[in-house]
Amino acid sequence: MTVVSLKVGTAVESTPSVLRIGLSDGSLFSFKLPYLPAEFQDESVFSPGRDLSPAEEESCRFAAACYRTERAALRLVARAEQTCRGITHKLEIRGFIPSCIQAVVSYLTDLEIISDERYAVLWLHARLARSVEAPRKLLAGLRRRGISSRVAEGALKRVLDFQTESALLRGYLKKKHAPDLQTDRFLKKQLKYEGFSPSVIEEVWEEEEI
Repeated sequence: MTVVSLKVGTAVESTPSVLRIGLSDGSLFSFKLPYLPAEFQDESVFSPGRDLSPAEEESCRFAAACYRTERAALRLVARAEQTCRGITHKLEIRGFIPSCIQAVVSYLTDLEIISDERYAVLWLHARLARSVEAPRKLLAGLRRRGISSRVAEGALKRVLDFQTESALLRGYLKKKHAPDLQTDRFLKKQLKYEGFSPSVIEEVWEEEEI
C-alpha cells in the first residue's frame, strides 16, 4: 500500500500532532504517533510516495482506531471526572476495541487527563459536603467505583487532616445519637472499626471530659 497524501495537524499545547494520511486504496486515516509501535513513530514513515509494509499498514489502522477511541474518551472526560475502570466500561459498551481502550486509557492516564487519585479526592470532598459518613464507608464507596485500596486510602489521608476528621467524628456521633462518651465501653472500639483514627478519637474524648 502506498501513501498518497500526508497532512499534519497543529499540535495543541504539548500534545502530539494528528497525522492524516491517504493511501492508494482510497483509505484515509487520522491518528497520533504515540499509538504506533516505537519503530514507526516517525512522520517520515508516512511520506507521500512511500510504500507501507503490511506491519506498518496494520499499525496505522490500529492507531487510527485508537484515535477514534480517544476522541470518545475525551468527550466523556469533558462531561465529568472519570476513573480508569469507569471510562473503560463506558467505552466498552460503546463498542470500541478492547486493545484500543487499554492503549487510550493508559495514554490519557500518563497525561493525567484521567486520574483515579484526582477523582477520589474530588469524590470525597463532594461526599463529605453533603453527608456525614465514617471513613470505612467512604473507602468502600471509592472501591465500588473502581478505585484501588492504595489510592483510596491515600486520598482519604489527603482529605481528612486531623481537624477535618475531628469535625467529622463529632458530626458522626451526633448523627448516630451516641450516648455519653464516658459511659459507653464499646464506643471507642466501634469507632476504630469504622475507620476513625485513634488520635482523633482520644481528642474528642478529652474534650468531653473537659
